[in-house]
Amino acid sequence: MKKLGLIGGTSWHSTVEYYRAINEGVSKIIGSQANPELILYSINIEIMRAQDKDAINAKYLEVAKKLEAAGAEAIVICANTPHMAYEYVQPQIGIEILHIADATGREAKRLGLKKLGLLGNKPTITGSFISARLNSKFNIETIKPHSEATDQSHYFVSEELTRGVFSDEARSFYKVQIQKLKEAGADGVIMGCTELPILMKEVDTVIPALATTDLHVQMAIDFITS
Repeated sequence: MKKLGLIGGTSWHSTVEYYRAINEGVSKIIGSQANPELILYSINIEIMRAQDKDAINAKYLEVAKKLEAAGAEAIVICANTPHMAYEYVQPQIGIEILHIADATGREAKRLGLKKLGLLGNKPTITGSFISARLNSKFNIETIKPHSEATDQSHYFVSEELTRGVFSDEARSFYKVQIQKLKEAGADGVIMGCTELPILMKEVDTVIPALATTDLHVQMAIDFITS
C-alpha cells in the first residue's frame, strides 16, 4: 500500500469523515486485519476564516512539505475551499496532490453530466479553482447561484456547518437552491463544501448531487491500493 498525507482541520468535522471513510474503504479491499498508513496534519481553521490568500498558500505549502518529508507519496486536502492553494503548492513539491475537482469531474463524466450547479462557501462558488479545472479538464460547465444566495450559503457554511451545526433551515435552503440550479440548466449539483453531504444525507434531490467528500475519498482509496 502507498502512504498518504492528509491535510485536515478545515473543518475537523470533515477531516473525521475523510479519515473514517478512507480506513473503511481500504479495509474492504485488504481486510480488517490491517489499515493504511496515513499522515494527518490538522490545520487551525482560523487561517481559512481570515481569508488571507497569501497566508493560506504559505501554510499549505509548509504543511505539504512536512508531509512529503515524512514519507507521504501523495496528499489529500480534506476540504474543498483549501484547494485554492493547489496552483501555488503543487509546483513546489515532488508528490501529487489529489485534486477534489478531478474526482468530481470523473464521476460527472461517468454519469454523462455536462452542466453542474456549484454550492459551497463564497470563495468556492466565486473562485475558479473548482469551476475552471472542471472546464479545462472535463469540458464541464459550472452554474453558480446568484449573489444573494451565495452570501446566504457562505453564512451557513462558515457559521454553521464548519462549526458542527446542521440545521433544518440550512437543509431547506439548499434544497431550494438545488431546484433553482436545475431550473437554470444544471443536470447535476456539486456539494462543494465537505460538510454539505453530511447536512443533506437523508434529503432527496431533484438532480444528482455529487458528494465531493465521497468521490475524493474514493480517489484516495484507489491511490493507496494501486
